[in-house]
This record gives sequence, structure tokens and C-alpha cells, in this order.
Amino acid sequence: MKPPTKRSTSADVALAAGVSRTTVSYVLNNHPGQTIPEDTRRRVLDAAERLQYRPHASARALAAGRSDIVLLAVPDLPIGPSISRFVEELAAALAEHGLTLVTHLLGARGRALPDVCAAVGASAVLGFEGFDEATVQALRRVGVAVVLPAGDDAPHSAMPPLGRLQGEHLIGLGHRRIGYLLPSPARFRPMGAARLRGVSGACAEAGLAAPVALGAAELDIDDLARVVERWTAEGVTGVCAFNDEHAIALLAALRHLGLAAPDDLAVVGADDIPMARFAAPPLSTVCFDLAEAGRYLAYSVLSELELRGAPSPFPCATPLLVRRISSLA
Repeated sequence: MKPPTKRSTSADVALAAGVSRTTVSYVLNNHPGQTIPEDTRRRVLDAAERLQYRPHASARALAAGRSDIVLLAVPDLPIGPSISRFVEELAAALAEHGLTLVTHLLGARGRALPDVCAAVGASAVLGFEGFDEATVQALRRVGVAVVLPAGDDAPHSAMPPLGRLQGEHLIGLGHRRIGYLLPSPARFRPMGAARLRGVSGACAEAGLAAPVALGAAELDIDDLARVVERWTAEGVTGVCAFNDEHAIALLAALRHLGLAAPDDLAVVGADDIPMARFAAPPLSTVCFDLAEAGRYLAYSVLSELELRGAPSPFPCATPLLVRRISSLA
């Protein structure tokens, strides 16, 4: 049979199946509380498949009282392996419950986040960091039902405290003067500040001085070598890097100075990118179970939307330490 030349409607399905449009709606939306004979249900499903029927998003939203769109606001950062994997896992977890994930790059030229949400009819908006109150209220005004996380201390944050585990790792190895390699370029700074707070918290709990936080304008060998020399002058023996890329650049700067990790300076990264294990030496790092994190955030959305069939609650993903030579004597 040739495919239809125009988009099929529910009225076309009803005519082909010999039933009312209401029955088509009950069957295709799996409407609760309705008893549809199995032969009728099968005729409707067969007709919908034969006609390649796909319901309009606006019609689905009207029937459900909300859209099936979840928008993820992605910070203006390079989309590396970690973020890509997290987005994939989140999208898959939402899709299991009929929700579609759409991503929007924050800071990009174009419409503001509330305008984008209004255009796509998002029911939920997710972020890697808390949204300020003005943004939350603007999103509510355009019909967004769920905003996660809604503040700096929101329990649904997608970013576990990686910095704290970095600091605890080095402190547990006996280091008493900790350094922190600040992110470069500037757009990394909000996330870098959050990770630095975690390292600072670990130092404070151990009764140690605040970490010596330094950075280079660019990931340049000579600039990073000067940073290493400043740490050495301060008595720093272990460094937490903003992420694995920064940590690998730091290892190169050590080699440039004729130094080596971990004997001269222990180094621990964050994110466990695929190249971390091939660094020289292999890089200790902190990561988290991306599949678990995606499922947790999806559960949070489903719970807020009060969808039937939402999974049982389970703890948020916790960061994991990957021990390699760069920090282990």
C-alpha cells in the first residue's frame, strides 16, 4: 500500500477502523477507566499503523493536560564525553515514560530560555545549576510546570560534589597543603567555583588551610609551569584540577619542569574522560555513574509531573573515585 500523501488524522483512523474518534483517542492514549474490546483495540491499532498515523503534539498536550517535552538547559561549555553521556542516559530514561528531551544551549545568541520553552511547549525545564528566582518565575508564567534545580541548594542538582571527593582523596593520602587548578577559559568559572567549594569544604573539615587556587589564562605549558612553581613555593604537595583536560595539561607542565606526579606533585582530575587512563602517568580522577544520574533526574521529573508508572525513588548518583598513578605514591 502506498503511504498517504497527507498527514493522517484521528478521523482517518476512526473511519478505517469503523469506530468513533473518541474510541480512537481512548485506545491510542491508553485512557484509564475505559473497557475497549480487544478486537476493537486491534482494529484501531492496525488502522493507525497502516495509515502511519502520528498524533500532533498539541493534541497530545491537550489530552494529557501537559506536553511531553522536557527541556535541558546546557551551559555554554564544550560538550565533552561526560555531558554527552549524561544527556543520552537522561533522554533514554525519560523516553521510557513517553517524554522527549530537548536541549537548549544557554548563552547562545537567540531567544531567552523562557521564550524557547514557550515555543516548544515544555512541561519541565532542567539545568546543571540552580535557576535564579526571576528565571523560575518567568518559566512558570509560560506554563512550565517543573523547574529542576530551582536554586543553588536544590536537592535535584545534576552535578554531584566532585570537588569534595577530590580533596578528601588527597587529604587521605597525607597531603596537608592542597592546591586547586582553576578552570580556563572564563565560561568554566561557575562550575569551577562549585567544585572549588567542595575542595575547600574537605580542607576545612580536616582542619587545613583553604586550597591555594591558581590558574592560567590558557592551558599553556609555560603558564602552567609558572603556576606549579608558585604552588611549590607555597608548600603545596597535591592538586585538584577542575577537570581531566586541565589535569592532563598540568601533568605536561610538570614534565616540562623535569618534575613528575605523584612524587613531586600529586594530581587528581574530574570526569574520568576516556583519555584519563592514557595520561602520563595515568590520571586519578573523580566521576559519577552517568546512567544512575540520568535515571535519578528522570525520576525527579516524573515525580513532579505525577505520572503514573513513575519508578520507585532511589538515591541520587554519588561521585566515585578512580585511583590511578598520578596521585598514588
